[in-house]
Parts: sequence; C-alpha cells; structure tokens
Amino acid sequence: MQKLVTSLLVLFCFQLSLIAQTISSPSDFLGYEIGTQFSRNHQVIDYFKTVEKQVPNQVKLKTYGKTNERRGLYLAYISSEENIENLETIRENNLKNIGLLNGESSADDIAIVWLSYNVHGNEASSSEAAMLTLFKLLTEKQEWLKNTVVIIDPSVNPDGRDRYINWYNETASQPYDIDRQASEHNEPWPGGRPNHYLFDLNRDWVWASQVETQQRLEVYNKWMPHVHVDFHEQGINEPYYFAPAAEPFHEVITDWQRDFQTEIGKNHAKYFDAEGWLFFTRERFDLFYPSYGDTYPTFMGAMGMTYEQGGHGMAGLGIFNDEGHVLTLVERLTHHTTSGLSTVEMASKNAKQLNTEFAKFFDNSNLKYKSYVLKGNEDKLNSLKTLLNKHHITFENATASKVSGMNYATGKQGSLNIDSKALVVHANQPKGKMVKALFEPNAKLSDSLTYDITAWSLPYAYGLEAMASTTKIPSETLLSKKELQTLTDTYGYVSKWNSMDDAQFLAALLKHNFKVRFTEKPFTSNNNKFERGSLIITKGDNKHIKNFLETLNTIVQEQAQHLTQINSGFSQTTPDIGSPDIKLVNNQKVAVLSGEGTSSLSYGEVWHFFEQQLHYPLTSINTDDFGSINLDKYHVLILPNGNYRKVFTDDNMTKLKVWVRTGGKVIAIDGALRSFAGKDGFSLNYKKQEDDVEKKDNLTAYADREREYSNNLITGAIFNAKVDNTHPMAFGYDDNYFTLKLGSTAYSLLDSGYNVAYLNNTKVYSGFAGQNALKSLDQTLVFGEEHMGNGSFIYMVDNTLFRSFWENGKLFLVNSIFFVNNNAYEL
Repeated sequence: MQKLVTSLLVLFCFQLSLIAQTISSPSDFLGYEIGTQFSRNHQVIDYFKTVEKQVPNQVKLKTYGKTNERRGLYLAYISSEENIENLETIRENNLKNIGLLNGESSADDIAIVWLSYNVHGNEASSSEAAMLTLFKLLTEKQEWLKNTVVIIDPSVNPDGRDRYINWYNETASQPYDIDRQASEHNEPWPGGRPNHYLFDLNRDWVWASQVETQQRLEVYNKWMPHVHVDFHEQGINEPYYFAPAAEPFHEVITDWQRDFQTEIGKNHAKYFDAEGWLFFTRERFDLFYPSYGDTYPTFMGAMGMTYEQGGHGMAGLGIFNDEGHVLTLVERLTHHTTSGLSTVEMASKNAKQLNTEFAKFFDNSNLKYKSYVLKGNEDKLNSLKTLLNKHHITFENATASKVSGMNYATGKQGSLNIDSKALVVHANQPKGKMVKALFEPNAKLSDSLTYDITAWSLPYAYGLEAMASTTKIPSETLLSKKELQTLTDTYGYVSKWNSMDDAQFLAALLKHNFKVRFTEKPFTSNNNKFERGSLIITKGDNKHIKNFLETLNTIVQEQAQHLTQINSGFSQTTPDIGSPDIKLVNNQKVAVLSGEGTSSLSYGEVWHFFEQQLHYPLTSINTDDFGSINLDKYHVLILPNGNYRKVFTDDNMTKLKVWVRTGGKVIAIDGALRSFAGKDGFSLNYKKQEDDVEKKDNLTAYADREREYSNNLITGAIFNAKVDNTHPMAFGYDDNYFTLKLGSTAYSLLDSGYNVAYLNNTKVYSGFAGQNALKSLDQTLVFGEEHMGNGSFIYMVDNTLFRSFWENGKLFLVNSIFFVNNNAYEL
C-alpha cells in the first residue's frame, strides 16, 4: 500500500512538472522579473491569453465588455479540466441552489471564487499579482482546482491602470528612486485611481453609473460566486490588511459570513506569520455601505472581502517608508499573491459548506419588511426600474388600492393610496437581503465610526413616495409600453418639466437649434394646466427649422416624450405664450473647472453628467489657465467641489466678479463655496458650531478623541429640506426635498439672495449625524442664488451629482443652468 501511495505521489509530481514546463511564467513571458517593472494593461491581458493557449482545457478567457477608452475587459475561468468542460452546468447549478434558476441543483461540492484586481488604477501591484496567482494555481495548486472554479478579473479599471503606468514609466528614474520627494512618487492630477470619467469604481457597484460596472454586474449576477475578493493598496506606512472586517457590519450579514471571514483571516495569518510579514485585521474597513467590492458581494450572499497592501500610487517600484523599510513592488505583489492563494485554499477545503451556507443566505422569510411600495413621477419610477434590472432584482405593479406601513415622508406609521402604476418590490425574492439594504428607511448602524456614507435609501434618492410594509402587498407583473406620440400641425406644444427625461428632451431640442420657451408661472391652455418650468415649442419661434414638424416628431419619438398640443397663444389663464413670464431658454455655453484644486471625483461627476446623462456640450478649463481664459465665451461656469485658494487670487476673483456682473453665472458645488463664504461682496457666510465643542474636545481622553469627534460629523445622512418651488432653480419640485448631506459644514441663510432650499429642522431621516453637528444645522442653506449685477452666484451646498446616484437632485443643476437668471442672448 505504501508503495502504491508513493508511486501515485511521484506520478502526480511528474504531471505537475510537465504542466509547469508547458506554462510560461509571468517573468518568462514579460521578459523581466515580475515586479521589477510595471506591466501595461495589454501585457497583463496578453499573458492571460498566452496561458489560455498553453492550457486551454484549464483556462478560459472571455471578454465581458470595453471601457470608455476602448480597452477590453476580461474574465479568466481557471479550474480542473473536468470543471472547465462543465463550466456552464456548474454555473446553472449554483443559480438553482439559490432559487435564481428553476430546476433541481446538484451544487454541493464546487466552490466559486471571484478575484478582482486593480479596481483602483494606481493600486497597481494587484494586476501583477493576478498573473503570478494564475501561474501558481496551474503549476503548484492543481489539487485545489478539482473542486474550485476561480474567476480572475485581472484589471477592473484598465483605463486608470494605464493612466498610472504610462505616467510612471515616463517619469521614473533608472534605477528607481526611493526618495519619496522624487517626482515618480507624486502623481499629477487626476491620478490613476479613477476610471475614464474619474469615478471611483469601488464605490459604484450598486449605483452602476459606469460602463465597467454595468458590464461586470451582468456577468457577476449570472455567476453569483461564493467568495469575492477585491485587491487594494493603502498608504506606504501601512502593513497588510485582510479579513475579518471591522464594525459596523450591516445586519443582513450572517453569523456564518462573520465566522468564515475569521477562519480565512487565520489561514492568511499562518502564511504571513511564517514569513514574518506584518498585517492587521478588524480595523478601518467595515461592511456597511453596500456599493463596495466587498459589501455588494456580501449582501449577495458571498464572502466579500477587501485586501489592502501598503503602497498605493506613491510607492512606485520602491520607496523608503517611515519605518526605514524600502517597500518594493515585488514585495507588494508577493503579499497579494499569498492572500489570494490562501483564499482559494480555504474555499477548496470548505466547498461543501460554502454551498450549503450560501443557499441558506437566500432564505428571506425572517425579514421585517415584506414589501416596499413606491409611487410618484413615472419617469423616476422607470429610472428606478432600470437600476433594479441591472442587479436582476424583480419588481411588480400593485393590485391593492391602499397600503399601510412605515411612511418614508414622515418616518412614522401611516397609509398610502396607490394604483396599478405603483411599484412593489418584495423582500421574499432570492435577492431580498439586497432589497432590504437598498430600500430600508434607515439602516441599523452598530458603530458610528464607519468608512463611508451611512444613508442611501432609494425612495429618498429617487424622490418617490414610499411605504415599507410588514405584510406582503398584492401585486402582479403588468406589461406596459410607452406609446410613441405623433404630433399634428398646430400653434405650439408643451412638455412637462419634472424629471431628467425632460432635461434630456430639452438638451436634444437645443442641439437641433430649436427655440424653446419655459414658463415662470403656471398657466392653463386648452383646458390643461401647466406648471412652472413647462417647456413650450411654438411653430412661430422655429421658422428657421426646415421640416419643423417632422424634425420635432423625430426628437419626440427618440426621447419617448409626450407633448400637449395648444392651438393658440391666448391662454385661458395668464400668462399668455408671449408674456414676459414665458422666457426663451438660452442655448447655454457651459464651462467647468478641472485640474489642480478641483476634486477629480467631483469634476468627473459633472463631466459624466453632461456627456452620458444630459447629453449636452461642456467645455473643461484647466485651473492653471484660468487667469488667461476669456470668460466671455461662456454663459455658465461650474466649480466642482474643491479648494480654489490658489486659483482665485485677488486678480482672478476680480475677473470672475466682473464676468458675473455682465451676466455670467457661477454654479459652486460643495467645497467650492468656501471661495466665497465670508468674502467681500458676498452674503454667503458660515454658520459655526457651538462655542463649547472645542473646549469639550480638549478635555476628552486621548483614546476617546476619535469617537468623541464623531459628534461633530455628518457621514452621509438624509434630511428633509424646505423648498421654494416658485424659484426657477426648483421648478419641477414639490415644496420639500430629501437631501443627502455629506458633511457638517453649514452656511447661514442668505441675507440678500434667494434661499431656494434650506433646513428648518434637524431631524435625521436616515444615516448618522453627530449631536454637535446637528446643533448648527437649523436654518441653514442647501441651495441658494445670489445676484451680482446682471449675473448670479448659485450655491449648491449639497452635491446632487455625488456618485451619480441621487437621481432626485439632478434637476436642480439643470434648472440652474437653463432657468435661473436666464439671459437669452448669443455670445
């Protein structure tokens, strides 16, 4: 028997040796020792393609999309020959196991592990580690692949990676310089972290605003892996971080998920201890905000984890850190390879239990709220449906006429009259725990010290009336198709104004050189009442457009927009169409500041909004050029969140004021307001916190200082703002608006200007706000306008474009561009 075992072992080792000879190592393929240079994205992908050709029975490389810069997005499937042959069956059995596919499942012994690398482009060690992990799995860890399918995404963010790698390769010394003051350790704006549109893809999993996320989610939700790891980097002085995560854990996370994270962490520790490598666990990186690469998979039943290696974009190929250690790329990728392999090992050893516990996660019978019912603006409901479809979350239409439950508008129990247009999202569906996480009014927070925002509830974000019911609300799927309208010849046409669909329609008209009017007062015509902001297109205004009716019909049908026809400029109730209260919309020329001083994320939000949502032209101006640009070429200048201290020198501030006085508009977002608060000529002023806060902090014990300071913070909380919807900035809104407040900086109400939206109470509807911060919020500005000469400064204290998910706030920005202090002139 002993001879047989020995012979089998010798045979197995011989087979591994043959495989190792067949497969190129990363270093052999690249032509340099891995980690001694940065590999461009195409080299990483080419290595995966080469290995697939060398062992096609164990590796399948498939493209799942393209980035905005046309780089390919790929997934590699790695397993035993038998599993690769039955890959589709394994996938289907997994979905059957959790009720996402009909049929009986035999999924009880195959673990599915998804490893995601380089979601932040300048955290570049992870794609190098992806290559080495692939090689080691196939040459040293074949045994684990017998019952494990490993899915590797070698570069989630190839645009960001190449932005960083190309800059570094152009900049670095030969050999590399370990002095952190060297230029190779100081990336220029905007850095390689974000994608093409400068979005942080690690915070986009739920919102899916970016093309990379949208394409990845389509595949992810068809696989639903048992384990998902997101590989990252942190500061150069930080040791390695791996699971278990820190508190707060969202309450949908199961005891099994918590416990198994600890077991995985212990397995990693075994390997790190053997090498004497430092690491930490259970600190900083929590599992609460649902849109991360660790939380989204966790809320979908997986073991979702973040691994963080010291380094980041500052580290380059090597850097001297504060502990007197030269941290190299070789070291960083080795750590990531070790933790990745250890993860696969634990999945392989626990494959059966992973399948069993994974199935249990999808039992949602014990959730408090059984149904979430939403009603309101049809366009906003459709926008929400689009988001739910991206996550393969099901919804139906209500068949009840009245529902009772927790009313989102009041935060109390109540009732709501509904009809068949109301949307019902049931918690008792396979993805019910994600439904709870996204729709619940106020997520339970076990610790106020959290890594991200603490509120995101979709009914507030989409501006919909909603009820959370503890009983299942009757519903059914209604097939509805928006009827395309064909207009007939008449005096004019009126469009509603209350959603981004309407904003896109306006942008389309302006791009086709239509003259469009909007009303500043309600009016009635042809027995139809039209609210403030309604768009009016008349035949008389557009004689310059050949085939006017045909062209208008084309735009209406492309935009699936409905217009009401009016047969006269004489209204039943004033104003008439020719009234001074019905103004022409100016085809605005809009510029935005970019570059040093601006938040790259905030600039990216504006850029993406104009190009991918509003579909309206935007000119980006670098802050370094502000002193020399001709502002008279633009109607509107948007200042994203940022610090403009170096931009708005005395001369440049004078230049800006002169331009505004002659009719220009400045839209300042979030931190950009600091450039004007308390400054000469502006009525914008800070509202400071209570005087005793600082004194109290000075008496707080050192160990308690961080937690005590959280009393001064607002970490993404939702408040109900009072709105003056007679002001053009608020056209299309009700007299209240749920706003997402991202910080505690507060501004007093404007003494000379318009307080368009403001807080007149400090009730927190969702999320965390410290008690000291709340004291200063009452009677503070949310949105406002201040005239200066013929122009305006528009203040947006709360960023309505934040991560592009607060859908109900976007129209405030559009109104500010086209309606506020409208100057209908050509440049």
